[in-house]
Amino acid sequence: MKYFLILLLALAVFVISVTLGANNNQIVTFNYLIAKGDYSVSTLLAALFAVGFILGWGICGAFYLRTCVALRQAKRKIKRLETQVGKPSESSTKAVSTVALTKE
Repeated sequence: MKYFLILLLALAVFVISVTLGANNNQIVTFNYLIAKGDYSVSTLLAALFAVGFILGWGICGAFYLRTCVALRQAKRKIKRLETQVGKPSESSTKAVSTVALTKE
């Protein structure tokens, strides 16, 4: 539900920006690193918002995926350690039995 509200808010911002940009048909010169171009305000606003939105979701998705992988590895390690604690190895039981025999 939380993500749906965030998506709804982002969509509302996008619609408002397109609406405001559509009312202003002014052409602006956008000078970016490689080249420059003349775009209408509405087109430039919508394109930059979409690029930022996609880039943000991509970065958040990468961090989420990395966290999920780390969590899965930690769960596997915990499971492996729990099985080792539950079943003592043969060398430790032999060592305990020899120590008990030497004390008698």
